[in-house]
Amino acid sequence: MMSFKTILAVVTDKAHLQDTIGQAVSMAKAVDAHLDVVCLGVDRTQTGYYYAGMNAAVLQETLNQARGEAEEMCKAAEGQLEGQGVLYRVTDAVCQLADIARFVASHARFSDLTIVPRPYGDDRGIELEPVVEGALFEGQSPVVVLPISGPELKVPERVAIGWNESAEALRAVRAALPFLKTAQCAHIVVIDPPTHGPNRSDPGGQLSQYLARHGVKVEIDVLSKTLPRVSDVMRRHVSDMNADMVIMGAYGHSRFREAILGGATRNMLETSEVPVLMAH
Repeated sequence: MMSFKTILAVVTDKAHLQDTIGQAVSMAKAVDAHLDVVCLGVDRTQTGYYYAGMNAAVLQETLNQARGEAEEMCKAAEGQLEGQGVLYRVTDAVCQLADIARFVASHARFSDLTIVPRPYGDDRGIELEPVVEGALFEGQSPVVVLPISGPELKVPERVAIGWNESAEALRAVRAALPFLKTAQCAHIVVIDPPTHGPNRSDPGGQLSQYLARHGVKVEIDVLSKTLPRVSDVMRRHVSDMNADMVIMGAYGHSRFREAILGGATRNMLETSEVPVLMAH
């Protein structure tokens, strides 16, 4: 049975470094995993899209600034990790905005779980969305997106599974099995199940049977879409059942060969008050 033995944390902004690394350390301790931290200085000049008057000196200056930020974050990360009682490695690197997803994917490919800050909000840089997308779509790693604030990240006791029969949702469930097997209860949440199709009379039944055979304690919650968005219904239910993690598929579409997180995924990440584990 798979377990989480390598956890990756990606940091691109010193403002979120302490919280992201602190939460990653908490999870690494809980599951006895090695923690890899990547401190990424981002060159945001979009080289390759030159504007009139840009010269080599300007480009070099922005590159130097990104390198300085990466080194500063690396030093802070080393200081925070020292004496924490986890095995870790800290890597610093510089990356252009257009290349972030590919770079993150190269690290996420060999991680069992990637932990990142929420990509949306007033104090969030534009680089955070491609960080999430790189780990999910190209890196094929399950990703835990942290809420803006919250308790210490731990192995969840009450889990809400957003279930809609999709391949993405099933992959997220499989990726989360180490968590689900130790949870007190996993709720399969089905919102407005289809009135036609093979599972109309037993929504969530096949997944429930699959998880039960793995020893997961399962309940099925079938809900009506009483709010404008599915994510709103899900978020309210997560609060009502006092869940400490949401598991869901990540939905995206390709545009100019870049993965863009779809509306349902984005809405959930923008508003969730608990960690969201996603896979694609």
